[in-house]
Amino acid sequence: MNKGQTDKVYVIGIGDNGANNLGKETLSIIQDAEILFGGERHLKFFQAHPAEKVIVKSNLKEVAAQINLELGKKRMVVLASGDPLFYGIGKYILSKVERDKVEILPFASSMQLAFAKIKESWEDAHLVSLHAKPMEDLLNLIKISEPKKIGLFTDDKNSPDHIAKTLIEKELNGYQAYVCENLGAEDEKIISGNLEDIAREKFCSLNVMILIKREKQYAPKDEKSESNRKWSFGIPDLQFFQRTPEKGLITKSEIRVISLAKMKLQPDSIVWDIGAGSGSVSIESALLAPSGKVYAVEKNKEDFNLIQKNIEKFKTANVMGIHGLAPDALLTIPDNPDSCFIGGSAGNMQEILRICSERLNKDGRIVVNVITIENLAETWESLKKLGFKSEVTLLQISRSQPILDITRFAALNPIFIITAKK
Repeated sequence: MNKGQTDKVYVIGIGDNGANNLGKETLSIIQDAEILFGGERHLKFFQAHPAEKVIVKSNLKEVAAQINLELGKKRMVVLASGDPLFYGIGKYILSKVERDKVEILPFASSMQLAFAKIKESWEDAHLVSLHAKPMEDLLNLIKISEPKKIGLFTDDKNSPDHIAKTLIEKELNGYQAYVCENLGAEDEKIISGNLEDIAREKFCSLNVMILIKREKQYAPKDEKSESNRKWSFGIPDLQFFQRTPEKGLITKSEIRVISLAKMKLQPDSIVWDIGAGSGSVSIESALLAPSGKVYAVEKNKEDFNLIQKNIEKFKTANVMGIHGLAPDALLTIPDNPDSCFIGGSAGNMQEILRICSERLNKDGRIVVNVITIENLAETWESLKKLGFKSEVTLLQISRSQPILDITRFAALNPIFIITAKK
């Protein structure tokens, strides 16, 4: 390796003790650099270095442009934390600079060091970054997989104490926690304890957190407890919180099952449930798409509150309730849908379908439930104008009902299920 060459940029990982523990060849490359890129913390380790110093923050685009401009002219080094290809800047640099013009020299990653410090193997660990990311990613992982080991990259908002408090609130508290601060530095510190201990502490911003499962995931409860129940497809209607005495504002289980089958959900699907009512379709969609997200849009405040209660009951943290009237409420949803379910439109069907059509991901589906011929005709014509191919299923369902010592069938309202795809 020619340390003085200018036709390559070196992306070098360092630890929290800076130049200490770096090899001679790596130090020589850094010392020979004419431009040093890095975070303020990284550059402080090389304050006496005569090179031009460029602070890396949210200016990654400008950094990549400067690297490309100076290639072949100046010797450049990008300083990074630990392994630059492990949640680091290395991936971005490789996407913007010719790959054969980039050399990656990793140091031990903070997560690797953390597992070494607590003397646990980590080949079977689940790693989650909470840097400016929702806590739901972690909650869903624990609820679905119950992993034995989790490595967490925290930030100032999702700090270890906040993470611990959230897990306790959600009854996901069967973990021993380790918080590893300033790894490799003189003020390195390892704090361990159960989640209750961690929730009471405050931590410096430079840390990683490890969770090791020590006991049964959920707190011990009766076997018939709803928290321990594994819900099957087609959850009975009465299991949902719904309006009383005005029961009936819920997509019935038989209709829900067929509608969900028409939606063709995948484990990571994004779902819009428009006119969600008490949220039965949202809840079942979330269980079918545990790695996805479900947006439940409902204009009625009482029903919206019931959605929140059902989210808590069924432990579906990947459902986001939106209190508002479609179509305007749809404009607040950040993710484009793979599937839209429309259970109510409040007279705005054409505009709702237009927005769904514009936002729908490739190969996505729109499934609409209507009970009147007029709404069926309006929906059918609107979808046709938007370029969809549609089919309609008419469901006429009757349920057995006892009368004294005999049984009869009681009919549910007939319903049309329109399924559309481009």
